Amino acid sequence: MTVRALAAEFQKTLTTRMWWLLAILLVVYVGLLAGGLGAFLAWAIANPEQAARAGGGQPPITPGIDLPPLIYSFATSIGYVFPVLLGALAVTGEFRHRTLTPTFLATPKRGVVLTGKLASQLVVGAVFGVLGFAASVGAGAAALSAFGVDPTLDATDTWAMVGRGILAMALWGAIGVGLGAVVPNQVAAIVIVIAFTQFVEPMLRLVSSLSDVTAEIGKYLPGAASDALVGASIYSMAAIGQSASLEWWQGGLVLAGYAALLTVIGGATTWRRDVT
Repeated sequence: MTVRALAAEFQKTLTTRMWWLLAILLVVYVGLLAGGLGAFLAWAIANPEQAARAGGGQPPITPGIDLPPLIYSFATSIGYVFPVLLGALAVTGEFRHRTLTPTFLATPKRGVVLTGKLASQLVVGAVFGVLGFAASVGAGAAALSAFGVDPTLDATDTWAMVGRGILAMALWGAIGVGLGAVVPNQVAAIVIVIAFTQFVEPMLRLVSSLSDVTAEIGKYLPGAASDALVGASIYSMAAIGQSASLEWWQGGLVLAGYAALLTVIGGATTWRRDVT
């Protein structure tokens, strides 16, 4: 990878409206969910009897659960779809708008172009992570404080989780690039991202929590690996039975492995084909 190729990829991303539109959607989406659910669960903790009656005798949250990390992790557990989409669009947009030909003429080594896209989306994904956590921590901490729940903003564990979350978002951006290289059709890539992240994987994670055997398999799903890296996830509240989890560093390696595998497959197949 050359500095010129990397700079070109940053320019392609930052000179379009898509990155800041997705960034705004990320902040609004995560902020509303973190603030809304944070307020509801903090109210449930402050008013356990009323919450139990409202829930048919069952409290909406397990007593003693560490609430702030769950609320703050909305930035990754829900918001990771945005860097994936942007990473995929960074590749598929070249095919759709037929700009890949001049790109390859300017940089004939295709591997350099793909590496530049990967590196640039790692950085942009990290920026999305900063924005996402600014929204989730800001809205979530305000909601928790309003109902007397300690937001734990002075705890090192909180900021360590935020740092791991930013790394996770960066890796999701790289996964998007790999997916775009494997599936160059933009519409198909968008459908795959939305369907898998919003429907398929959540269902797989829910079903995998039903037994020890499937839970061991389910923890290697990309979303589960991301949550393990971060160290908290709202999905842990939805697990029916077993809830196996990797160590944070193992989750990071699995997530990086998905990015590397998809990029290698895309680079060895679609990326080598003739461009018309």
